Amino acid sequence: MTEPDNRIRRVRESDVETVVKLVHELAEYERAPQECLLTSEQLTAALFGDNPALFGHVAEVDGEVVGFALWFLNFSTWRGVHGIYLEDLYVREELRGSGLGKALLAALARECVDRGYARLEWWVLHWNPARNFYASLGAEAMDEWMVYRLTDEPLRALAAGTAATA
Repeated sequence: MTEPDNRIRRVRESDVETVVKLVHELAEYERAPQECLLTSEQLTAALFGDNPALFGHVAEVDGEVVGFALWFLNFSTWRGVHGIYLEDLYVREELRGSGLGKALLAALARECVDRGYARLEWWVLHWNPARNFYASLGAEAMDEWMVYRLTDEPLRALAAGTAATA
């Protein structure tokens, strides 16, 4: 059994502003900064509100938060147990390759094993070079699945019963 990395810990409320900045850095890296609208107030409510549904870990170097993993529970109807969906994993560019990304993923893997969860999963952009890193850990690309998403007007139209049909 590997020892937990002492640079990784649960996110604290005092980390929120830094994590929000890192999320915006991630959006820039993913070539979509205009789509990132996250505020400190939103993240605080999601992580530390009355019924939090979002959880997180951070990576620290010399007392500074330099990376994060934000995640929530999903459920496998086929396995009959929860799993973790990793919404975002990010380590500042200058520290990539230092082992912090692996340590963050290992912390989530421990959450899964300790709680009896069936899986840890996440989405990755096709062009992201981290795909090789994930494969080196034994993660499998789920190429047969496609992501579908409703947002903005199509979401509102479906909710109102006015969605277009094919």
